[in-house]
Amino acid sequence: MSTSTIIPAGTTASALREGIASKTATFAVIGQGYVGLPLAVAFAEQGFPVLGVDVSQRTVNNLNAGLSHIKDVASDTVTRLLEDKRYEATTDMARLAEADIISICVPTPLSKTRDPDISFVASATEAVAATLRKGQLIILESTTYPGTTREIILPQLEATGLVAGEDFFLAFSPERIDPGNPTYGITNTPKVVGGLEPTSTALATEFYRQAIEEVFPVSTPEAAEMVKLHENTFRAVNIALANETAMMCDLLGINVREVIDAAQTKPFGFMPFYPGPGIGGHCIPLDPHYLSWKMKTLNYKARFIDLASEINSGMPQYWVDKVWEALNDQEKSVKGADILVIGVAYKPDIDDVRESPALDIIALLQSAGANVSYHDPYVPELRVGSEIMGSVDLTPERVSQADCVVIVTDHKTVNDSAIKQQTHCLVDTRSQA
Repeated sequence: MSTSTIIPAGTTASALREGIASKTATFAVIGQGYVGLPLAVAFAEQGFPVLGVDVSQRTVNNLNAGLSHIKDVASDTVTRLLEDKRYEATTDMARLAEADIISICVPTPLSKTRDPDISFVASATEAVAATLRKGQLIILESTTYPGTTREIILPQLEATGLVAGEDFFLAFSPERIDPGNPTYGITNTPKVVGGLEPTSTALATEFYRQAIEEVFPVSTPEAAEMVKLHENTFRAVNIALANETAMMCDLLGINVREVIDAAQTKPFGFMPFYPGPGIGGHCIPLDPHYLSWKMKTLNYKARFIDLASEINSGMPQYWVDKVWEALNDQEKSVKGADILVIGVAYKPDIDDVRESPALDIIALLQSAGANVSYHDPYVPELRVGSEIMGSVDLTPERVSQADCVVIVTDHKTVNDSAIKQQTHCLVDTRSQA
């Protein structure tokens, strides 16, 4: 799609475009978490005045003191931007009136019935609407179902009497944050943008290009919303295939890692996905359900999504069953067993435990009567149900003391060979051992 929309001089869009080009336009980011803070910092580092908005006073106080709570954003960087007066955090939603561009980066969880919960998006939109003025560009980045930007946000904003595409501008651009990724971050991960109409798309595209190397515009917000859901549904389905392949290989007495490693020698038509304890994080376990829910409203059943969810959500129990088998081989019972879980973050070398399968594994083992402890250098404390657990030191003595060691997350600090030498019972969810 072309972004060569001609914007007449003297229009609200023209003034905003000039502010973007000169980097004088104020950028406000609602939500200073895993998505919002890196986004805010990226534009502040390019010279834009940035306002980080969050409902947590503690988060705001820490940020204004130069303390980052996000591993991918260094506290030194926040301190420098504060000193240069290019970044400031606040809980005052009324200050959104100062912004020329507003990005909404708030959580979009699932309800207990696994339906989309867009209450945070609705609240953020209400705050934007309360101070909406001519010449503002509003961009939703929170992952959601196709139609949210047009069906939920647009009516709230136009209820102010201002008209989208004339008085203000509206777009959707899915976040693509991969916490802990040493190669791809905000600036070198391509950005997809879909505006409500061509001018909104053009303005959002021009804005993102000030800090991001490659921006790819699409025709509508719905297309951009679908992009994110397709990306993560693709991953969820292929992870489910890898997990089911692992179970089949186990029954056949075949090493699944050997099979996948050999398969990926094919230079075309194959992409490796590996089995594990399940799926975690805020994206892959949740995003496909947004699409599945939307399709149900159209009387369509998303069969791949449902099947992938069934397989992936069953992996914690699969590995708990493996613990049972391993202890039985030692003529021991799970009840009363001392079990050490290594790694509780949902992926290696980060501190994020959102939707981590380790939480389910620990809870299932505890419900079976096991005495469970864990080690994770990135997660000093962990809440499982109503219990708060603390990480234990990973010493040879602690490993050898455990009746069974369960490796869930592959942190680089974990010495595989040492653990294998120190324990007589090992269940490694990273491979089909």
